[in-house]
Amino acid sequence: MKIIRTDQAGFENVFQRIKNRGGFSENIWKQVKTIVEDVRKRKDKALFAYTKKFDKWTPTVDTIEVSSAEIKKALASVKAEDMAILKLSAKRVERFHRKQIIKSWSVSDEAGIELGQQISPLERVGIYAPGGLASYPSTVIMAAVPAKIAGVPEIILVTPARNGKINPLIIAAAKLSGVTRIFKIGGAQAIAALANGTELIPRVDKIVGPGNAYVTAAKMMVYQWCWCGIDMAAGPSEILIIADATADASYIAADLLAQAEHDEMASAILLTPSGLLARKVAAEVALQLKSLKRKSIASRALADFGAIIVTRDIHEATGIANRFAPEHLELMVKNPKKILAKIKHAGAIFLGHNTPETLGDYMAGPNHILPTGGTARFSSPLGVYDFVKRSSVLFFSKESLKKYGKRAARFADMEGLEAHGKSITVRIQPKMP
Repeated sequence: MKIIRTDQAGFENVFQRIKNRGGFSENIWKQVKTIVEDVRKRKDKALFAYTKKFDKWTPTVDTIEVSSAEIKKALASVKAEDMAILKLSAKRVERFHRKQIIKSWSVSDEAGIELGQQISPLERVGIYAPGGLASYPSTVIMAAVPAKIAGVPEIILVTPARNGKINPLIIAAAKLSGVTRIFKIGGAQAIAALANGTELIPRVDKIVGPGNAYVTAAKMMVYQWCWCGIDMAAGPSEILIIADATADASYIAADLLAQAEHDEMASAILLTPSGLLARKVAAEVALQLKSLKRKSIASRALADFGAIIVTRDIHEATGIANRFAPEHLELMVKNPKKILAKIKHAGAIFLGHNTPETLGDYMAGPNHILPTGGTARFSSPLGVYDFVKRSSVLFFSKESLKKYGKRAARFADMEGLEAHGKSITVRIQPKMP
């Protein structure tokens, strides 16, 4: 990994290039536009054709959805110890997310006035689970469990199939987490099918879950064209570590590599005021990289979007971290809670030397579907709150209407909306005999 100091002339260019990676080209946008429009028009015919083209198998009416027999077979094939791990993960995720439940409420604002908020679950949601370079049962758990807690009655999972088969771990995670139906479709075509509905795929109210650039572009497109909700426009994964001289170089290197092995666009950054630690981490990364099975992916990610940045002090490091607003932020320092108070923007924050980001991916409990690409400045991890909607509830008695009606009618007049005002005055003015 390259080492650069913040006082070097090229630092800002390096920082901006890593920060602004991701996105998608005009060519990707055009391809996705064609796919989305085609699925809108031809529905299952288009969906089947794109599945054959991109996923290399030909679905039928009878095989596109995972059957009960396939589910039974998949569950039987999962090792008992692996099933136990999935169950423990789902249990911990459920325990954490139950703290996020939002309840309806109502108050008597004053005599004759009741105001409140009604919380209702979405009726049907779609979950996208990637199935390209790797399969992610953890993503299924993270997306489905909070939806189930929110009370969503229909949870539809879509994930690419390989030769018409889905990883049994994906199916097991789906059944443990409350997924109601599973379809063997992926890519932009799956997003278009969920957003529009086809003869076989039910239309959903919202789509959640990460994917590649084509999936992300499709989510953004259907949000705009189909009025289908989405959780976020997820970009490549990223980790930023702030470390001081108390940190172990081998721990830092392992955590950087854990993120870099995701894909070639992943970002892994270390910020430290210690030049000695920077050099030790660079050496450890090179050493640990040699034995990785996904060495080629990790090495490309580190070469293009990895950096060890030597800062003037920890204060400067936190400032840079806030500018980056990372998906994952590790504080491997002597007093992480003191540094935590200075962090403004991050998807998930891992405190201390014994809290690797991988724990958050699988077993800690908080959601690992997180804002990327700097969007942690304004967005949050996926949660129960993403699967409910809030309706305002208002009640005014005749007396309370009289108290506030004239001023409301005048406000309408101020805005030039005559009929608005009359909808008030018709109620409070005496009726002619």
